[in-house]
Amino acid sequence: MAGDELQLIEWLRKRQTYHHSMILGIGDDMAMLRATGDRILVSSDMLLDGVHFDTTRHSLNAIGRKAIACSLSDCAAMAVRPLSVTVSVALPRRMSLAEAEELHAGMFAIAEEFQLAIAGGDTNRWPHPLAIDVAVTATPYPGIEPVRRGGARTGDGLYVTGQLGGSLQGHHLTFHPRVREAEALSRRLGPRLHAMIDISDGLSLDIWRLCIASKVGAELNEQDLREVISEAAKQTAASSGRTPLEHALNDGEDFELLMAIEGEASVEGIALFRIGRITESGLTIVREDGRIDSLEPRGYVH
Repeated sequence: MAGDELQLIEWLRKRQTYHHSMILGIGDDMAMLRATGDRILVSSDMLLDGVHFDTTRHSLNAIGRKAIACSLSDCAAMAVRPLSVTVSVALPRRMSLAEAEELHAGMFAIAEEFQLAIAGGDTNRWPHPLAIDVAVTATPYPGIEPVRRGGARTGDGLYVTGQLGGSLQGHHLTFHPRVREAEALSRRLGPRLHAMIDISDGLSLDIWRLCIASKVGAELNEQDLREVISEAAKQTAASSGRTPLEHALNDGEDFELLMAIEGEASVEGIALFRIGRITESGLTIVREDGRIDSLEPRGYVH
């Protein structure tokens, strides 16, 4: 396909027609709709063999778990309560019934962990690799407004909830969706939590997305970023020819939360790492020697 995912999403966003039921459409982690009694949020994720997982190396149970975990991470990104998913799968013709059951067992296990209903879906076979599409619904927690990408303000601190980089060492299959953390953060910080996004395609790229939505810039601090470089990023750097910092900035599939918060932030029981601040414009990084360099948003783009 000519162009890339970002260009296609922008093309779709400009042509989206707002129905009376729509509060928030294309461009955030979830769409928000008006419903009788409350609002409903919806999102969908498609995972493909050879892109998001590899059936020659990864267990079907772990693949099924990841398919649901990705949708739960979307709910975490907006601090909303997951309700249900529908799951559509295109199974390779060679896949046995036992293998299909193993795939879905991984889905049911994580759904039970997060009290999420698997409400239905669709199943097909085809002569191609495995494809999984998950659509999730969610609702706001009582007393908590969904947190969007577009609320960051100049002077806000930038925080993440965990280590970054090297996710292909295994974290991309075993990550913990930050659903409970997002609820706790939103309750504790209240209106000081201005914007949030989950880091799915790479820290630098997802910061750029948050900045575009908020019409602001960001300045990262290299010394602070050292605190969130994962051991997996360091291991990957040993053979990749790239630095551990580059992996932490650009690898993606970390599924930690990135937040713009007013003032200092500390919430008991939740790891929070300050990595920079919101500025008026641009995307920069303050090096350990004091230099300020432009930072190119990189990460995974389909």
